[in-house]
Amino acid sequence: MQASICIPTSSTSHSLLKTITNPVLGHSLSSKPCLSLKNRASFTTKAVLSTSKEAVLKDFHERRALKIISGLQNFDKENVASVITAAEQGGATHVDIACDPELVKLAISLTSLPVCVSSVDPAAFPAAVEAGALMVEIGNYDSFYEMGVIFTPEQILNLTKETKRILPSVALSVTVPHTLSLPDQVKLAEMLEQEGVDIIQTEGGKCSNPSQSGVLGLIEKASPTLAAAYSISRAVNIPVMCSSGLSAVTAPMAITAGAAGVGVGSAVNKLNDVVAMIAEVRSISDSLGASTGTSRRASSEEKTLKL
Repeated sequence: MQASICIPTSSTSHSLLKTITNPVLGHSLSSKPCLSLKNRASFTTKAVLSTSKEAVLKDFHERRALKIISGLQNFDKENVASVITAAEQGGATHVDIACDPELVKLAISLTSLPVCVSSVDPAAFPAAVEAGALMVEIGNYDSFYEMGVIFTPEQILNLTKETKRILPSVALSVTVPHTLSLPDQVKLAEMLEQEGVDIIQTEGGKCSNPSQSGVLGLIEKASPTLAAAYSISRAVNIPVMCSSGLSAVTAPMAITAGAAGVGVGSAVNKLNDVVAMIAEVRSISDSLGASTGTSRRASSEEKTLKL
């Protein structure tokens, strides 16, 4: 199976957004290509990423991560820039973009947030990491489902093993497909933990067809990924990110269900206005801020009861 699809990047402008220094990387974006600087690439992969991995995962361990996703097949620079700006200004903790070095360079010129790249082709990750990505994600499969492509547990495990072989020091998140039964999702998550994955991501929004509108509809839409987050978080000892079909209404439910963070894509990247994107991210961020205190207290009480 050909696992990835290459789409040329557009050359649209993002001049309204100023270049900033990324404190995690510790330097501004270079205007010179990085791919030919092998010594520097080696240093970046083995030293910078190794020492920054803890910082990248910090918000997950504190159960307050909010990752804004532009889309695995979204190579529209203008839209990606807007999504990144919304994440930066709206209070997100991470941004997730397509696995393309030029998009990574764009991202780290616009935000101080850790940049995650998504792909189902492990061979595509090194160039993106070299460009400045601090986290890689095997997942965000929605565009493949639309083409009738389904990933098996064996395929996911093989992709994970290959990624760990290529980039052993880079933070790795893997999505468990919602096409599996819930027990099989849990089983795959346990195997992924054994392979050294840092974060498990859930999904499910695409398989949910709400029968109600309003708040009831939002809860219905999120129910598959919330169920997965609840089940998987109780089976593994690594952070679980609840993603797909979430909103400001249901994001706090994900944390209560056991997730260490939430991933939000279409609720933000499908909006046509950067101001509206910022407002949506801020709304979700604020809802999580109100829930994390309660979540931490509940977690503490649960641990006390276990003792």
